[in-house]
Amino acid sequence: MLIAQLTDLHIGEGRRLAYRKVDTAGALEKAVAHVMAMVPRPDVVLFTGDIGDLGSRDEYALVAEILTKLTIPYFMVPGNHDRRGPLRAAFPYATPVRADTGFVNYVVDDFPLRLIALDTLDEGKPGGVLGKTQLDWLRDVLLDGDGRDCAIFMHHPPIVTGIAHMDAQNLGAGAEELAAIVSVHRDRIKAIFCGHVHRPIHTIWAGVPLMIGPSVAHQVAFDLRADGPSAFVMEPPAMHLHVWDAGQHSLMTHLAYLDRYDGPHPFFGPDGKLIV
Repeated sequence: MLIAQLTDLHIGEGRRLAYRKVDTAGALEKAVAHVMAMVPRPDVVLFTGDIGDLGSRDEYALVAEILTKLTIPYFMVPGNHDRRGPLRAAFPYATPVRADTGFVNYVVDDFPLRLIALDTLDEGKPGGVLGKTQLDWLRDVLLDGDGRDCAIFMHHPPIVTGIAHMDAQNLGAGAEELAAIVSVHRDRIKAIFCGHVHRPIHTIWAGVPLMIGPSVAHQVAFDLRADGPSAFVMEPPAMHLHVWDAGQHSLMTHLAYLDRYDGPHPFFGPDGKLIV
């Protein structure tokens, strides 16, 4: 089973450039074309949040238009730039919530690896949160007697990456409770896929591999200083490809580039101005 993880699209209404620099709609088009040209082609695509930049209906309409060329199954969770209502209205088939608790939590059982979507959105705020509703839902899913190997996909990582301005807005409330749940079920949870940080990061968390995917458009600057400023860099856009071997009960992750940049690779601040 081959899983393509695309994350942090940040599509703007009317193909608006992110930070007045980044053609995010064009980047998504290239990502879709890349996925569709792959041999073998992925079985499923997981979008791990920040589908839109402001969460408007017009943004999601543009995403839907671009995704008409993606003819393999795909599923979504919201990121902090999204809004649940418009996202679900635009992509009901990609957010198949069965019991409407107000969150985009659901399970996909159509593939050899069970996929569990976990909603970390604290609407209107940059950081993520998991409240009692989401945590109880996850416990119930993992105790439903299915017993299959599974992976969780969500937007906000529950870890400290060392990129200070992003760590300040990663998963906050509920992270410890999530770690306890994951630890109990670490034999069957084979991975956690996250977005949000715009960088490829791999670690072991609560006894489980955790991977943060790179953005399909622009990356956050790699800066481990405690006072490092918020900035992005035009490194090549990329995605994660997760290969699930059901026979070996093992998962391998590849970093795949979607486009090339010959450089230079300038750094920009959140106002779109070049940082020298």
